[in-house]
Amino acid sequence: ITKNPKPTTRNLNTPPLCQRLLPLDPKKNNQNPTTPQKPTKEMNTNLNNKYCVGLGEVLFDVLPTGPQLGGAPANFAYHAGQHGLLSVAVSAIGNDALGDKALHLLDEKKLKYVLPKVNYPTGTVQVELDNDGIPTYDIKQNVAWDNIPFTANIREIAASTGAVCWGSLAQRNEVSRNTIYEFLDHTPSDALKIFDINLRQNFYTKEIICESLKRCNILKINDEELVALGRLFGYPGLDIENKCWLILGKYNLDMLVLTCGVNGSYVFAPGCKSFQETPKVEVADTVGAGDSFTGTFCASILKGKSVEEAHKLAVEVSAYVCTQQGAMPEIPEKFLA
Repeated sequence: ITKNPKPTTRNLNTPPLCQRLLPLDPKKNNQNPTTPQKPTKEMNTNLNNKYCVGLGEVLFDVLPTGPQLGGAPANFAYHAGQHGLLSVAVSAIGNDALGDKALHLLDEKKLKYVLPKVNYPTGTVQVELDNDGIPTYDIKQNVAWDNIPFTANIREIAASTGAVCWGSLAQRNEVSRNTIYEFLDHTPSDALKIFDINLRQNFYTKEIICESLKRCNILKINDEELVALGRLFGYPGLDIENKCWLILGKYNLDMLVLTCGVNGSYVFAPGCKSFQETPKVEVADTVGAGDSFTGTFCASILKGKSVEEAHKLAVEVSAYVCTQQGAMPEIPEKFLA
């Protein structure tokens, strides 16, 4: 890594990407500051002045139809941004043609970013789809997003963050793992901190998962990952719901989101459980569908929707994304929060 990699940033002047941000103005957001809001963190953020950050891998999914820009955190930021949040992708790219292509595509998607260029190649993932459109991944190692430096720009983004989403994959290398921890340590205490666990291959450990569970207030996990977590933490005999309630209480989470593919999805919160069936759609591919769910759910909660309303819209958006090619399709207006 270069000692002081020069960050690549977008639209730094209008508005300044790393400006110190203003506190919430209740009048501008049609909120009564004396009225309690649930969940408690949802209205602590001025949506025009706080960043919604996808933190971790930016890479190219090499699909049968060709390379598509992706990576769960970038996908999350893109979809949250479609719902009106001030989204930023934070990662690293290589000083190579794919890195330049990533910047070009993010500009086309109108997604802000802070992407230091480092002396490693831009990340790629070979994606194979089965007959049902379900992906399997061959994730290349020792790439740029394994080596995200904690720059001054990234520190300022962290200090002005209203929501951040990260996963386990970008923590496989110590450099990016430490940057993620530094970012979270500099994030305001009232921010939504979403750990979208995204277990991939053998790129996780019990210690990495524990550390992120301690730092998040929302966990998003799928049914297969929940089984793996149960084995890892020593409670494989519990049923799905009891595992979720156990994790929610043990780590003092505000919410736990569980997706179960065609079998629906749940949101657990203290004193609240929401279930939504999965709509039946003609699947093109499922790449990015879970990230669109998370981005939509986050945006909906920040905009004051109830857990049930946010959950319903997230399911509808993710079902639509399944009908489209690639991870970053444009969402129709009827699905916007």
